[in-house]
Amino acid sequence: MRPVIRYSEAFKLKVVRDLEEGRYGNPTEAGLAHGVTGKGTVARWVRQYGKNHLLRKVVVVMKADEQAEVRALRKRVRGLEKALADAHLDAASCTGAGRTARTCSTRSRTSGAGAAS
Repeated sequence: MRPVIRYSEAFKLKVVRDLEEGRYGNPTEAGLAHGVTGKGTVARWVRQYGKNHLLRKVVVVMKADEQAEVRALRKRVRGLEKALADAHLDAASCTGAGRTARTCSTRSRTSGAGAAS
């Protein structure tokens, strides 16, 4: 069993203040630098002493039309990623079959396999 370590109030405030002033990128870094052994200890101190803005939280506020646009863009990205993956598979199957890249690219253009909308 690990020994229980008690940190003074002043020490806790110093670690949180150093973190707030930007000396460390995140609570884990601050804890390592000050010799705090608990993984979530400094993050708990940050919550306890009211510096919640230092914890990695993201709040996104969007209008309904912006949400719809984001959804549509994500769908488009998924489609483009799928088309790219298909193109890579086509290219791999061409080289694996012993054909030259020129004959494969001619074949894929005439069959319309590379078209993405």
